[in-house]
Amino acid sequence: MTYPASRLHRPLLQPIALAALSTLAGAALAQTAPTDIPDLPPVTVSASGLQLGTNEMITPVSVLEGDELAHRREATLGETLGNEPGITQSHFGAGASRPIIRGMDGPRVQLLSDGAQIHDVSTISPDHAVTSEPMLATQIEVLRGPSALVYGSGAVGGVVNVLDGKVPTAVPPKGHEGSAELRANTGAREGTGAFALTGGAGPFAVHVEGAARDAGAYRVGKGWTPEGVPTRKLPGSFNRSDAGSLGLSWVGERGYLGAAYTHQTARYGLPGHEHGHAGCDADGNRLHCGEHGEHETGEDGHDHGAHDAGGEDIPVVDLRSARMDIRGELRQPWPGFAALRLRAGVTDYVHDEVEDGAIATTFKNRAHDARVELQHEPIAGFKGLFGLQTAQRNFSAEGEEAYVQPTSTRKTGLFMLEEYRLGDWRLEAALRHDRQTTQARSSGVERNHDGVSAALGAVWQFRPGYAVGTSLTRASRAPTAEELYARGLHMATSTYERGDADLRPETARNVDLSLRKTSGDTTFGVSLFHNRIGNYIYGRTLDARDGLQLLQYSQADARFTGVEGQLRQRLNRHLGVTLFGDSVRAQLADGGLLPRIPATRAGLRLDANGNAWEGRIEWVQVARQNRVAAFESATPGYGMLNLGLSHTVQLGNTTPWQLYLKANNLTNRLAYAHTSFIKNAAPLMGRSITLGSRVAF
Repeated sequence: MTYPASRLHRPLLQPIALAALSTLAGAALAQTAPTDIPDLPPVTVSASGLQLGTNEMITPVSVLEGDELAHRREATLGETLGNEPGITQSHFGAGASRPIIRGMDGPRVQLLSDGAQIHDVSTISPDHAVTSEPMLATQIEVLRGPSALVYGSGAVGGVVNVLDGKVPTAVPPKGHEGSAELRANTGAREGTGAFALTGGAGPFAVHVEGAARDAGAYRVGKGWTPEGVPTRKLPGSFNRSDAGSLGLSWVGERGYLGAAYTHQTARYGLPGHEHGHAGCDADGNRLHCGEHGEHETGEDGHDHGAHDAGGEDIPVVDLRSARMDIRGELRQPWPGFAALRLRAGVTDYVHDEVEDGAIATTFKNRAHDARVELQHEPIAGFKGLFGLQTAQRNFSAEGEEAYVQPTSTRKTGLFMLEEYRLGDWRLEAALRHDRQTTQARSSGVERNHDGVSAALGAVWQFRPGYAVGTSLTRASRAPTAEELYARGLHMATSTYERGDADLRPETARNVDLSLRKTSGDTTFGVSLFHNRIGNYIYGRTLDARDGLQLLQYSQADARFTGVEGQLRQRLNRHLGVTLFGDSVRAQLADGGLLPRIPATRAGLRLDANGNAWEGRIEWVQVARQNRVAAFESATPGYGMLNLGLSHTVQLGNTTPWQLYLKANNLTNRLAYAHTSFIKNAAPLMGRSITLGSRVAF
């Protein structure tokens, strides 16, 4: 695909943005105020297992909560986290996007709902949505290192834990509490609303929550001309969804036990879907597509343009998910033990892919899981927990794109996590054993994989407010059902995929080194990591024709090396400036490059507050990605100017009401996500202004 030359140069408004930064900085610096402002207390990381604060974690942890979460929240989990250092998104139009951590995605990133695994089919393909509604999240945590290991050895990239309030853990002191939020967006003519309400009396508490979204096709940046036809909107990028939960808990002096039922639906389009490959097949390492041409093209090089620009025959995903959660905690259950925690769930998931008004393919996923962990009191200075985790998934696909045969996957894991404190040092160790059985139900082929994972880390607070941390991790990941048994056309990603039933488990050896300063006018956190993965499983492109790629799941040793971090300077009590960025390099041991690795990013943010007002303006620069794999095309760089503004007032004595505005991509740059399978067919959203209001009572 040919990119306009203007897209590769700095936009006219970039100097204006820098001038605005200078003006705002000068105005804030002109105010005289003391700088001895008390530091905010560290946020407790629920997924750490030991209820640690962010300052005590060995490896970097990203936590979004409160106003920061409200500012970053988007329609999908991937978009919500996509600008955090070290995290990008897979991006598949408006309805589907998973987080990518340090260049790793899919099953290498574990998604949790308050410590319990989220069961959908988003790991099978990037066009499948994650069944987690960001509008109903109260806190989102991203972990790496030893603490992440207790949630699954396959989480080589990390763990994303979405906290919510659907199972009450306490009775509100005044008998009730809640929140409500409404927002509208210009980029997709989106309207979204959400509410949550908790009430109770005596030992019982009930919680109800819901969210709904209606978004049309979104506008892309200026200058997009697929097949030479100027286009302002991305056909098929609409997204309509709703979610609701009802929960009930019994709450006592030593803990709680509760359950919640959640129902979620979504209907969204699949941009860039190519219909012309329906007759293609693979013979050996070559593609055969009937009367299709013989020329080869790069990644995503097929003819999207005029067909998609007309908005005809865009496939639609119609998703329904029902989930029952059981959560509980008992403090001091027996002498010598601090807490007993339970997480269990049952999920019934189905989505239809509708083409020309008829169901073409149906994906089903029925799963259940349970997790029990027991935290013991300190023994000879050691404090920790151990537990058991089980899960079973029955997956099936029927129809035109049933490229993975029906499978049953059973997992069992035993884990333990221990910490030891010695002066200014905190040491942490984790150990886990997993067994996975994956059976192809139609053929009866069954594969068993065992793996032992271990991690050791330490953090040293060598001066007040300063800490250096390091960790060594060895993790084993068993191949997924789709990596073992896939065979067939996957038109959403323009691939013909072939699994390999003889794949062996991956073995990742990771070294992580971090340095952070958490108090004072200057705060920062920077992390270096190097990950060597033996038997790394990836889709190797063997052939390409008319944009269709033949992907063979293969194994080879790989290396991931990168850096991520941010530095904030508090200029005075009203103003701060932050520099942030990340970079990752990934390649095979023989020097070959891996596909869809995120480009290097850097950004500058200025934040200001005063008199119930808060604001921020930031510039994010994404570099050109020209380190590409075979059959993959390079992606031009881009810069985005984003702005946020909020005002909070008190209704009565205790009810905060906030009005907020945020504007993304103010310069309306045409931008492409290199991590996306359909990057050329589905650019990122152009200029978008969101106006919202939220109240907590």
